[in-house]
Amino acid sequence: MAKVRSIFISDVHLGTRACQAERLLDFLKETPADHLYLVGDIIDFWAMGRSIAWSAAQNTVVQKILRRARHGEQVVFVPGNHDEALREYVGVAFGDIRVESEWVHETADGRRFLLVHGDEFDQVTRYHRWVAVVGDVAYNALVRLNGWLSWVRRRLGRPGYWSLAGYAKRKVKSALQFIFDFEDAVIRHARARGMDGVICGHIHWAAIKQVDGLTYVNCGDWVDSCTAIVEHFDGRLELVSWGSPFLHDADAPAALPAPETPLPLPAPAALRGESEVGNGGSPHPLYPSSPEGAS
Repeated sequence: MAKVRSIFISDVHLGTRACQAERLLDFLKETPADHLYLVGDIIDFWAMGRSIAWSAAQNTVVQKILRRARHGEQVVFVPGNHDEALREYVGVAFGDIRVESEWVHETADGRRFLLVHGDEFDQVTRYHRWVAVVGDVAYNALVRLNGWLSWVRRRLGRPGYWSLAGYAKRKVKSALQFIFDFEDAVIRHARARGMDGVICGHIHWAAIKQVDGLTYVNCGDWVDSCTAIVEHFDGRLELVSWGSPFLHDADAPAALPAPETPLPLPAPAALRGESEVGNGGSPHPLYPSSPEGAS
C-alpha cells in the first residue's frame, strides 16, 4: 500500500489470544505514514488480569510502533477502557509517544476530527462495569469460537471470511440498537465541540458515514474484522479491511471524499497538547516492561 498521511487504529487488544497481531504487523509494514493514532484498547489489561497471552508477533507490533515513533512519525495514544490505567499518564510523552485523553486531528483538507476511544459514551461500561466485564469474556469466547469455525470452513473449501461476532451483531436487535445509540451520542458530542467529525473505536464496528452533516468514523478492531482508517494526502478517509474481504456494513462507503468547501479551523492548544516530558524511568505506555527492546 502506498504511503498515507495518517493511520487510525483501535481495539488491538494486545495480551489476548484473539489479537490478530500478524495481520496488524503486515499492515503496519506495508503502510508508511506521517501520523499514527492509537485510538484506545491497544493493550487489554482487563484480559491480562485473568490470563496473559503475549505472542512474539504482539511483541513485534509494539517494537514496530516504537520504531516508527523514533524515526519521526507522530504517534498519539488515546487510551480506552481496557487500557484505562494509562490515563494516569495523560499529557505526558514517553519517549516519542504522546498519551492524551482525546486529540483533535486536522485533515489535509482542513477538517477537524475529534479523536476519542468512545467508552465514555457507553452507558454499560460507565455505570455497570461488571456487566461490561462479563460481556467482554463472552465476546472473547465468541471470537475464539469463530477461529474454530473458520478452520472448519477452510477444510470444507468455503471461500471468504465469515465473522460469527459480526453476524450476531447484525441479527440481534438490541446489539444494533446499542450501536445506533452509541453513534448518535458520539456525533452529538462532536457537534457540541464544533468539530467536522469524530474518529473513535470501542464497539468493534468499522464505519465511515455521514450523520446529519458530520462525519462519523469508527476504526473497527484487530481481533475480528482487522480494519483501520487511513487518511490520504488529499484528506480522503478510507476504511481498510486487511487480510479479509469482510466489512460489517455493506452500505458504508470504503472511502469518503473530502467536502467541496472545507472549513479549516485551528485546534485549541489545550487539545493539541503542548507539554512533553521524558520517561524518567516510568513504564512505557505501550511496552511497560522494556521499551529498550525495540530497535
